[in-house]
Amino acid sequence: MAAVNAMLEELRGLVPLTPEGAAARFAAQEWTPRGKPRNGVETSWHKDGIRGWTQAFSSGAVRVSFAVWIRDVDESGYFDDLDSVYEEGEGVLAGLLPEIEQSPLADHLTEAEQSAADKDEFIAVRKWILDGRMLTAGVVQQDTDLPVMVVIALEEPAPVSG
Repeated sequence: MAAVNAMLEELRGLVPLTPEGAAARFAAQEWTPRGKPRNGVETSWHKDGIRGWTQAFSSGAVRVSFAVWIRDVDESGYFDDLDSVYEEGEGVLAGLLPEIEQSPLADHLTEAEQSAADKDEFIAVRKWILDGRMLTAGVVQQDTDLPVMVVIALEEPAPVSG
């Protein structure tokens, strides 16, 4: 988690948050590229068993995400006991929250409300506003045959056109 906290601190100082800027910060923090460039910019990284990636959306929003815990399906392609996997993920998340809330970012975090979409997307989630950006930590499973993950994401919203 130290690698993620260090990256979040680096990304906090990056205004605006861009895939190019994030890639430079990943490289400077000695994350290893995973060879998934998009538009000439590396978008996938790993360090200390953690995966990191950047996404740029057509709206102009940019998200940097980290998968800090992954539990994949078993050999059959399914989970034997999905509820216990969810509980395990929730336990991992509960252990990470104090690391975020007591990190150097703590003085810059404001608790954010969960939306109805969050309740649909996440098994468990906490959200904060960090200098106008959304910081989310949660347990997620995008589809029944995909892994359950604990993710941390920093998203800069699309610029507002005036």
